[in-house]
Amino acid sequence: MNRINSAKIVGVGNYFPKRVLTNYDLEKMVDTSDEWITTRTGIKERRIADKNETVSDMAKEAAKVALKRAKLKPKEVELIIVATITGDMSFPSSACFVQAKIGAFNAAVFDISAACAGFIYGLAIANSLIVSGLYKNALLIGAEKLTCITDWQDRNTCILFGDGAGACVLKPAKNKDEGIISSYLGGDGREGNLLMLPGGGSYMPASHETVDKHLHYIKMKGSELFKVAIKKMTDASQIALHKIGLTCKDVDLLVPHQANIRIIKAVAKRLGLSEDKVYLNIRKYGNMSSASTATALNDAILEGRIKKGDIVVLTAFGGGLTWGAAVIKW
Repeated sequence: MNRINSAKIVGVGNYFPKRVLTNYDLEKMVDTSDEWITTRTGIKERRIADKNETVSDMAKEAAKVALKRAKLKPKEVELIIVATITGDMSFPSSACFVQAKIGAFNAAVFDISAACAGFIYGLAIANSLIVSGLYKNALLIGAEKLTCITDWQDRNTCILFGDGAGACVLKPAKNKDEGIISSYLGGDGREGNLLMLPGGGSYMPASHETVDKHLHYIKMKGSELFKVAIKKMTDASQIALHKIGLTCKDVDLLVPHQANIRIIKAVAKRLGLSEDKVYLNIRKYGNMSSASTATALNDAILEGRIKKGDIVVLTAFGGGLTWGAAVIKW
């Protein structure tokens, strides 16, 4: 039996809801302006899912495209992982719903909750399970409907978030020096109060009081997160590269979590990367948590920004606190 060194991405797919919410639309909803939002976040518009459109609906659409490009039939899928913090329900998992909707009934299924770092956590998990020989392929999806947990009266957070899904199919790499060649994951639960959804869990079950106090919406201490996000995304990228004897000089493209343009620019500067080596799609979609890095990577692939042999670094930071990085040799 040939040793499997890593898994590689063999097919990708994105899905974005049709409705576009621009900064000018937000000007009519809260006390803000297009200039203020653009300057501070880099976001011009974001996508909004329909009322009856669920995370698994969006994940299904992205998955169908990725499977088609990977030339993999649903019945051949062995593992489905969905990274999300806005699943259809607490249980069953959104991965269960995706399985049913695409007909992948031979697959093991589960969700992971690592907020904005969810897709990178998922890459590390899927890669490990394929390298171990337990599965021959995996369908990994980052999908979020953040607008359903967004407080549209909070001008500091409602400008940031959008909805969407990105999927990829992974299989064993044929060559030992390609695929996901390194990853690094981190977290600090002591700082979980900086970014959280207080209501709805066993700690604070849904009640009239939690609804009245808007506790089922995202609560974020943005100024405190800013510096931490820059440091952790930078550190994670450097550690993941160092593990395989590479440096930032070897990086052809950085695909960061699309949270805030100022955070992304600061990370790139610390890593010594020029603007042409950083992929951005935050302008069109805003922050989609675990779907952000997934859709950004997929867009970069589809736009031809990634060529065979390139070293691509993904990095993200989110609630938990969680963070991570993955190095891919294309």
